[in-house]
Order: sequence, then C-alpha cells, then structure tokens
Amino acid sequence: MTAVALVVDVPDLAKHVGKTLGPSPWITVDQAMIDKFADATGDHQWIHVDPARARKELPWGKTIAHGYLTLSLLPRLIKSVLEVRYRHALNYGSNKVRYTGMVPAGSRVCLYQTLKAVDPGKNGGIRLTSECKIMVEGHDKPALIAEVMAIFYP
Repeated sequence: MTAVALVVDVPDLAKHVGKTLGPSPWITVDQAMIDKFADATGDHQWIHVDPARARKELPWGKTIAHGYLTLSLLPRLIKSVLEVRYRHALNYGSNKVRYTGMVPAGSRVCLYQTLKAVDPGKNGGIRLTSECKIMVEGHDKPALIAEVMAIFYP
C-alpha cells in the first residue's frame, strides 16, 4: 500500500518531525537506467554495464545499479511522499550515506523517509534533515540509508 504524500507549507514542517513517510510508489531500476547513469558519470565498471559477464561471473547473475544511481533516485522518490510548498529550495547535502545492499538490474525500489529535524537555515530558509531508506522489493534490509538535508524558502 502506498501512502499519500504529506503536503506541508514550509513554516509547518516542524510539526511533522518524527513522522515516517512512505512507502513511495515502486520504481524499476532497469538496465537502460543503469547504462544511462554509466554514460553520465563515466563509470562503466562491468558489474554495472555488462549483463552477459554478470550472468557468468556474479553470484546473483545480474548487473547492479551504481550506489550513486541509487542515491540519485532520492529527489524523485521524496517528491512522491513529501510535497513542501516553497518559493525555492536548495539541496544542502548529506551527513551520512551508507550502501547496505545491492540493487540488481530489473529490481523495484521504494522509499521510506523519516523527518528528523527542522532548523533555521540560511537567509530565512528552513533546513529539513531526513533519514531516507531505499528498499528493494523482496528484501528486508535497505539498499541505501542516507541522512540528507534541504533548505526550503517560504
């Protein structure tokens, strides 16, 4: 079951600290997505882009998504569980990112986001810190756990 996105105005973000949102809708991380990411980043390591070799040499028999590809899915997934009404926003960075599992080609992933803190940001903005977990369908352990921050300007 997919939760409806939380819709909130910037000044009301603090009221939602402690909430866990999700799951997001599932998205498929297919070989085409992995190949496009490899082209964009120049990371063509065979475990990502050579399905024939992966079938022969990897114990799980498939290529896997780049860790940074998995991380880059956060904006897409977050907007499906949290809609903040703002004038503009900035990515403020990550405190901690851990790749705790693999995302094999063809897997479906979803997001759970926990709103951890709301603090005054720069130039009148509000900094939101969230813990994000990307789950792979059929696995109990997250593939990614990341503490990320954004600054929203009302």
